[in-house]
Amino acid sequence: MWANVLAWIDSYQLQEPDDSEAIAWGRVLPLIALHVIGLVGLFLFPLSVVDLSVAVLLYLIRMFAITGFFHRYFSHKAFATARWHQFLWAFLGTTATQRGPLWWAAHHRHHHQHTETERDPHNARRGFWWSHMGWFLSPRHFATDKHAVRDFARFPELVWLDRFDVVPPIVLAALLYLIGVMLEHFAPASGTTGLQLVFWGYLVSTLVLMHVTLMINSLAHKVGSRPYDNDDDSRNSWWLALLTLGEGWHNNHHRYCGSARQGFLWWEVDVSYYVLRGLARLGLVWDLREVPAPVLAERSGRQS
Repeated sequence: MWANVLAWIDSYQLQEPDDSEAIAWGRVLPLIALHVIGLVGLFLFPLSVVDLSVAVLLYLIRMFAITGFFHRYFSHKAFATARWHQFLWAFLGTTATQRGPLWWAAHHRHHHQHTETERDPHNARRGFWWSHMGWFLSPRHFATDKHAVRDFARFPELVWLDRFDVVPPIVLAALLYLIGVMLEHFAPASGTTGLQLVFWGYLVSTLVLMHVTLMINSLAHKVGSRPYDNDDDSRNSWWLALLTLGEGWHNNHHRYCGSARQGFLWWEVDVSYYVLRGLARLGLVWDLREVPAPVLAERSGRQS
């Protein structure tokens, strides 16, 4: 029990292999509390324009941190960047409260190596509940497989961030509280307070971000089109792509996961790729991997 409690702060407290798929209630209690507080808070905290603006802004920034860096960079190495820059986005991504960058990337690499088999962490063929949330609530998938991400595990700052993944969310919540208090005092017309800004800017934004991201594991293997005849059930969904800044082109991604671009065609909106191109123009990222011409040619004549 104490190990579960300590794991709220130090996630490396529970790194021993455990094949249990039962929900680890003691460890996931903070996650449950976030959902309960989120539901209750909807009736307690009014929503101002400032609250909504901050919530949307933090959703977009952190969604890009997840899609552009946790996924396309740390998981697939689809581009290159400087050490300080990778840590910046790793920190921002960890504020999304989806665990640390090494844990996230290691599990995603396993997903691609063993898609929709028993070794796939969030095997969609086991049902919506398992692929959406059940898999990471179990002890079986709690530990970080550093061997799977040994290319990034050599950076001590990323290991620290992965181990103490609770720190960035706390820093973000504390910062929002201070901003809310200052606005309440110096700009009361803003209509917000410290707790109010934390609720909408961090908690609600985080929960929406979390479940939209998890839809790629669940719904993106159930709903949408299949322009590529992959050996899995991955699908393309334009509305999931809009919500996730490009991740909804999941069938494309499973055909060629090494590309920095997931919307392979001009009309497949991929906001994360556009941002990466902008960062490349600024010299902050480079060597963006594109989709090979033969892969694009495979789509000729197929229903998109």
